[in-house]
Amino acid sequence: MIERYTRPEMGRIWSEQHKFETWLEVEITACEAQRDLGRIPAEAVEVIKGKATFSIDRILEIEAETRHDVIAFLTAVAENVGPEGRYLHLGMTSYDMSDTALGLRLREAGEALLAGLDGVREAIGKRAVEHRDTPCIGRTHGVHAEPITFGLKLAVWYDELRRHRERLVEAIHGVAVGKISGSVGTFAHLAPEVETAVCAALDLQPAPASNQILQRDRHAHFISVLAGIGATLGKITTEIRNLQRTEIREVEEGFRAGQKGSSSMPHKRNPIICERITGMARLLRGWASAALENVELWHERDITNSAPERVILPDACITLDYMMFKLTDVVANLVVRPDRMMANLESTGGLVFSQKVLTALVESGMKREEAYAAVQENAMAAWEEGGPTFRERIAADERVRGTIDADVLEACFDVTAQLVHIPEIFKRVGLE
Repeated sequence: MIERYTRPEMGRIWSEQHKFETWLEVEITACEAQRDLGRIPAEAVEVIKGKATFSIDRILEIEAETRHDVIAFLTAVAENVGPEGRYLHLGMTSYDMSDTALGLRLREAGEALLAGLDGVREAIGKRAVEHRDTPCIGRTHGVHAEPITFGLKLAVWYDELRRHRERLVEAIHGVAVGKISGSVGTFAHLAPEVETAVCAALDLQPAPASNQILQRDRHAHFISVLAGIGATLGKITTEIRNLQRTEIREVEEGFRAGQKGSSSMPHKRNPIICERITGMARLLRGWASAALENVELWHERDITNSAPERVILPDACITLDYMMFKLTDVVANLVVRPDRMMANLESTGGLVFSQKVLTALVESGMKREEAYAAVQENAMAAWEEGGPTFRERIAADERVRGTIDADVLEACFDVTAQLVHIPEIFKRVGLE
């Protein structure tokens, strides 16, 4: 991922330096496990632990010749260790080390993403409570439907992110796995006890069965969960962008002092962060597709998964980390305009209360088909012709006046009556 969108901590997790650090951690842990089983002299392990270091420049220099990054890494480390370096990687294959180390980095990245998810969810929950009772119009198909509150809109997002959190915890558990089972998963050169000991020391689960690699359904699930979170963030930012349209203008992305919206139009205040997040969500969905393709490998493995993973695993984590950080800031600083929300709600002259009127007529004894016809006729006339509002037209309709009292009809246009159950919804999602 380009530096522009890489936050320092997540960038550190996916740096070359940290990759080699985790590789070395796995190799040393494997030596310790084999020492405990009597296969490697204890003195040799102490030398390895004291001298095992690496230089990235030296690794790259060796790789230029060997064209194999793991061999280059092991050679560079062994140069520093000396004769005892021969015990490094003993009985292991490349992916015993690199897949187990990948489990360490994925867990670390996943835990950072969990923290970011908690942060954005907390910000949304706080604003939801703030605007629990702020009326606004609900829209279906982009058209005014019935009143909701702005807080309810945020509460829906809050609960959706709760489900994503559960999925992410499961996905982290699924990739926090190691394998030290050899070239085709048979433990032909190392006893299963080595794998058990290494994974226990690293707090990873040992894969119950593997071939040369950990199966990529684990990683596909992890990336798919990240893409799902990204899709929800994209949904949220798309909604904010729509509500910031000039004609609606119910919310607005924070605009800081000195910020410029356009090189040519000084009046512009654009939802640029939300647009960025929406666009980045598309990347995550694309990487999820690549991760799913990586599940399909030949026999006990081929290398078609390797190149995509070098891109999609770090970049997906880095991208989602950045998206959540930016959305947390957007939500915390979101400008909310209750006056515009109410003006938009009232702009159709009561049309959005049509179902309330329909229900009142039916409950008062009118046949549903007749009630629907009366309400729709007045609604369409108000919509098409202008002039008297729906509220005025329906009040003057003899069919309605002969069925319900004026005060009952008037109560149909009370917005607060539409929202009496909002507090109960908030309790359901854990917001009070």
